[in-house]
Amino acid sequence: MPVINDKNREILNTIQVDFPIDPRPYKILAQKLDLSEDELINRINQMKKDMLIRRIGGNFSPDKLGYHSTLCAAKVPEDKIKLFTKTINAYSEVTHNYKRDHEFNVWFTFIAPSVELIKISLEEISKATDVETILNLPATKVFKISANFKL
Repeated sequence: MPVINDKNREILNTIQVDFPIDPRPYKILAQKLDLSEDELINRINQMKKDMLIRRIGGNFSPDKLGYHSTLCAAKVPEDKIKLFTKTINAYSEVTHNYKRDHEFNVWFTFIAPSVELIKISLEEISKATDVETILNLPATKVFKISANFKL
């Protein structure tokens, strides 16, 4: 896993909570971070290649857009974690995932336009990875407005 230097840590902390809505957001961010726009874009692209950043996108309330969200928990054998996370990361509907020290050791969120698409996708993931136990814990009420991870 790549080591995150201080400047990249600052970039990651900033873009999670203060991403400008502007035709040139990276220019504005670069000024705040005391970088050139090109250097910021290069650093972000490298962090994407290093898998430190999976995607950059808006954070919307799924229910207000007619979407459904669910928290999923899976019992993944240690030797299948790499395959499992690679498989779920291939779904654009997966916003993030993380490993926990628990019987259900891989957790992820899945947001889709229908409950049926979520069900079908989880079945595909299970079949592709041979991981049988994936809990589907649909959101019934939203209690947070964002997930930010201070580094």
